[in-house]
Amino acid sequence: MKDYQLAWRNLWRNKRRTLITAASVFFAVFFALVMRSFQLGTYNKMYRDVIESYSGYLQLQNTDYLDEPNIDNGFVVDQDITGMIESDPNVTTVIPRLEAFALAAVGSRTQGVMVIGMDPDKEDKGFNIRNRMVKYKLTPDAVESLKAENLPGRTGKLLDVFLNESFTDEAGLTSILGIDRSDTMKVLPLFRKYASFRNACLAASDTGFAVIGSGLSEYLHAGVGDTIVLMGQGYHGTSAAGLYVVKGVVIMPQPEIDNRFVYLTLDDARYLYDAPGMATSAIISITETGDKELHNTQERLTRVCGDGLVIRNWKEMNALLLNQMEADNKSGAIMIGILYLVIAFGVFGTVLMMMAERRREFGMLVSIGMQKSKLAKVVSLEMLLIGLLGVVAGVAASLPIVFYGYAKPLRFTGELARMYEDYGFEPVMPMLLPDTYYLWQVVIVLLILSIAIAFSIRKVFKLNIINALRA
Repeated sequence: MKDYQLAWRNLWRNKRRTLITAASVFFAVFFALVMRSFQLGTYNKMYRDVIESYSGYLQLQNTDYLDEPNIDNGFVVDQDITGMIESDPNVTTVIPRLEAFALAAVGSRTQGVMVIGMDPDKEDKGFNIRNRMVKYKLTPDAVESLKAENLPGRTGKLLDVFLNESFTDEAGLTSILGIDRSDTMKVLPLFRKYASFRNACLAASDTGFAVIGSGLSEYLHAGVGDTIVLMGQGYHGTSAAGLYVVKGVVIMPQPEIDNRFVYLTLDDARYLYDAPGMATSAIISITETGDKELHNTQERLTRVCGDGLVIRNWKEMNALLLNQMEADNKSGAIMIGILYLVIAFGVFGTVLMMMAERRREFGMLVSIGMQKSKLAKVVSLEMLLIGLLGVVAGVAASLPIVFYGYAKPLRFTGELARMYEDYGFEPVMPMLLPDTYYLWQVVIVLLILSIAIAFSIRKVFKLNIINALRA
């Protein structure tokens, strides 16, 4: 009989011991993978939200703008430079922006905001602004009307939970409100009737219009058609004041941005801040976004950007966010380390119990002629098979949860949601699809098992046959 067959049969001579050891490995792998998937998925979403809704992967800036982000550290847009940048094989477009701060007011309500002057067509191409426009909003009147329609399932109960919530598409609406596919034909027409939101995006030819964030719209009580007052300081200390009609409302994934930004056309922003032909940054939209290609593209563009200008990547522009995530990542790694430490003691405890229980058996086998090296090999295979059982079961059990958590992220409501928003994050916790972190959890478990196997081998080779037979 081959060694691995003998080891496999030995496992099931004592099923309880085998299952206890395999279960300890299973729970370690399962909880570590689920925890890590939540953690890395949340980081990935935060990074993606910042990059895809605001900063982009690369920006052209004045060399002093990162340390002192004000309009005085802007630059005149040079078409020759932007043309050379757009000729790079990894660059799709260059999106000039003029950003400055202002005080926004509607009636007696005021709020400090970030005014972003942009080219609507290029901004939509780079950041897909049109798909962020609010299409449905659960206002109190809309909720009351929908309740009167006796909506099926738990949709009616969730209306109060998501009161004043805005939605950009019907897919998000049906998912968050728990609308079954079989009910969509009946329910969606009711939402289109009572909760549809009149909205429009800026056009390049617009003058005197603005698009604002959903959070800012709620705070200022400013809807489409209302007039918003902007007051601030322009280029080189000039006064900046203007009246703008709200043309649309958009939802930005980061609450910190959603609560404080106003979009104007680039021409309107330049006129408001008395900065003709200027920009504070130019976002460089790229195709390949991997770290290596990003670095190579940054190096190539740096050589053509001109004096007084610099190309910065998203990590340089979001250093604070990266530091926060790195600190949280280390705390998460410590928690997983503690989990594995507990499991390691469980595995070693089981190994000690197994070696003590089978001491007489091992002594008998060696006394009738079995070599200690062969015995050590069989015991090692037993431990390895138990570990693999736990690892495979843990990975298999975690996959459905990870895929479901990726497709339908966990969304917080109530006080927990407000706490997330206070920290500037969307109250959503998605999961990350299987990646290299899956492999690392398996490696760690196998490392623990290898130490346990080494201990078992040592005990076998130090076995005293006479004492073992007396056990």
